Amino acid sequence: MTTHFITAEINLQETPTELQKEIEAQLKKQGEPLRWAITAVDEEQEKVTVEAVVTTGQEK
Repeated sequence: MTTHFITAEINLQETPTELQKEIEAQLKKQGEPLRWAITAVDEEQEKVTVEAVVTTGQEK
């Protein structure tokens, strides 16, 4: 298993619940999220910056 620190830009969603689902869906593409946080919001471009730690690979 390998851990990675990633940063992603995600479009703002209508509700906080939809935003959370979109963040988790985008992070799943990179691996299994261990933790994540919204670190910035760009209201003009309607995007949030998310920093996360994800794992990839399988345990033996």
